[in-house]
Amino acid sequence: MTNPLLANAPLPLFDQIQPEHVSPAMDELLAQAKTALEAVTKPEFPAGWTDIAKVLDVATENLGRAWGAVSHLNSVADTPELRAAYNAALPRVTEFWTRLGADERLYAKYKAIDVQALNAEQRQAHKNAVRNFVLSGAELTGEARDRFAQIQERQAELSQKFSENALDATQAFAYYAEADELVGVPQDVQDSARAQALAEGKEGYKLTLKMPSYLPVMQFAHGSALREKLYRAYNTRASDQAPAENSGFDNSAIMKEILALRLEESRLLGYKNFGEVSVVAKMADSPGQVISFLRDLARRARPYAEKDVADLRAFAAEHLNMASPQPWDYAYIGEKLKEERYAFSEQEVKQYFTGPKVLDGLFKIVETLFEVTLAKDSAPVWKPGVEFYRIERKGQLVGQFYLDQPARTGKRGGAWMDDVRARWLRPDTGQLQTPVAHLVCNFAEGVAGKPALLTHDDVTTLFHEFGHGLHHMLTQVNERDVSGISGVEWDAVELPSQFMENFCWEWDVLKHMTAHVETGAPLPRALFDKMTAAKNFQSGMQTLRQVEFSLFDMLLHTQGDDSKDVMALLAEVREEVAVIQAPPYSRPAHTFSHIFSGGYAAGYYSYKWAEVLSADAYAAFEESASGAAANVETGRRYREAILEAGGSRPAMESFKAFRGREPSIDALMRHQGMA
Repeated sequence: MTNPLLANAPLPLFDQIQPEHVSPAMDELLAQAKTALEAVTKPEFPAGWTDIAKVLDVATENLGRAWGAVSHLNSVADTPELRAAYNAALPRVTEFWTRLGADERLYAKYKAIDVQALNAEQRQAHKNAVRNFVLSGAELTGEARDRFAQIQERQAELSQKFSENALDATQAFAYYAEADELVGVPQDVQDSARAQALAEGKEGYKLTLKMPSYLPVMQFAHGSALREKLYRAYNTRASDQAPAENSGFDNSAIMKEILALRLEESRLLGYKNFGEVSVVAKMADSPGQVISFLRDLARRARPYAEKDVADLRAFAAEHLNMASPQPWDYAYIGEKLKEERYAFSEQEVKQYFTGPKVLDGLFKIVETLFEVTLAKDSAPVWKPGVEFYRIERKGQLVGQFYLDQPARTGKRGGAWMDDVRARWLRPDTGQLQTPVAHLVCNFAEGVAGKPALLTHDDVTTLFHEFGHGLHHMLTQVNERDVSGISGVEWDAVELPSQFMENFCWEWDVLKHMTAHVETGAPLPRALFDKMTAAKNFQSGMQTLRQVEFSLFDMLLHTQGDDSKDVMALLAEVREEVAVIQAPPYSRPAHTFSHIFSGGYAAGYYSYKWAEVLSADAYAAFEESASGAAANVETGRRYREAILEAGGSRPAMESFKAFRGREPSIDALMRHQGMA
């Protein structure tokens, strides 16, 4: 029987891939890639960019696409069988990429390439490649080289186990609440919880730690005891503080080992710590510069955050009879204060954001600003409800994407964009390969035949991930390693995603993407005005929360030999930054997947830095008399300078090409009501 992972298909055959296909496919593709590596590193093989690409890049892309399909399924459709197959293959795949990145013969071949003979895109890709060889240990020899490879393989295993523990710990918790415990919780959330309990033959209402269940309870449940129960379960996931029945997923030892390995890796490469390694491929010049940026932002935001907390405590005492609010009370108090101050609730707004209508509105703004058309397309998918679309400009295919919105069992939490394949003028066929992306969210599904209802935060998340997708799909760069998001500095890669979030606050956008679930009426202007007035509600607190995580991440990776225990360091950072102290049992680091299994190690600050870039970029649209949502001319400049350029030049050059100057923090502070 043909192995779908080995089929020469333009798109992954997701509907056919089974766990038993993984091992034989990896055997075959790894063998092909190793053969290609041996071929191009022979002394007689020409040191030519295209010559190498034609043999090695084609083979490694085949491997990368197949492994990417397996990894994707492991994230969105996890089963015990698939997880076992994935984990069995992971060490072999990791070992190959580690050896490839550190192969001194290939490194020598790249250094021998005549850079003057390359075009601008190829020169940037070559520059990145040489840098990556050094960071991958290509200049190491003997025992140091072997140890470096061992470190990479062990880190891959540990990161995967960290991710599994976080997922399993989240899924292990369920509480079957009585009806009287759910007073205040939105009806659609109650309906979903009841349906889940019934599906299991259980009494009551099934509450979980997945966001569509957890967050509405924290915001709306009148009973503090229920909020405390879920808060404690959520904040002790995968830690030593988890209850006995969920204690098999503790990430404590994994985190400690990952950090030790990263420090050892840094020392082998000649750096003091992993923070220094991390910034080599970023816009930031040094960890110190990042730490200064974060502390400056914290200093600016603190007065606003302190006022946010004072307002919450005063309101709780006066209106809710809470003299001493606890950490699990603040989301509830905040929701009540917002209702009182701005006379609306998230639940009221949610009735207008039906899934299909939101998607129509998103597509409309993208089509208008970036002069493209979007349409349904067909491709094999992994679950019913996953959709596939195409993007065209002037009748020509530009890119395609999968859209997987609903939360479900076996699907990793959060939201993300990932690439399926990159735009590439293929050296083997001379044909242009168009880019394909995954856009993944975790939204509540519709209940009782009604469409899914999204919170405004959900809408913002969808726009955010779509911004990443546009960066990947609208590129006009033909060199694979610098097309789309490839080669873009990690602290600039969030610019297009956070840029798109701004449109979720534009009336000309929202009026086209709302329809009340019962009446079909659009969002009333009066309600939108209340939302806008509340836009920067608690922005000081939220800014400090992001700074807390970002500063913790960078300090964690710059400690060197004087390293503190993870929780001791987090306590110090909280003492410096936070305005609401978490209880001693709180263990957010134990599910901080961004830095322990998601590529953001010593890079979580990228979100805040990219907010500076995105706010300043969006200000160019606000300066237009036609309004941001209809500013096609500025949209064209942004598309050409930022989106189409991808990683083919430094991000600062792309920003300056669009804005005419370096970025300023002023727009961010203004957008967040902290000017």
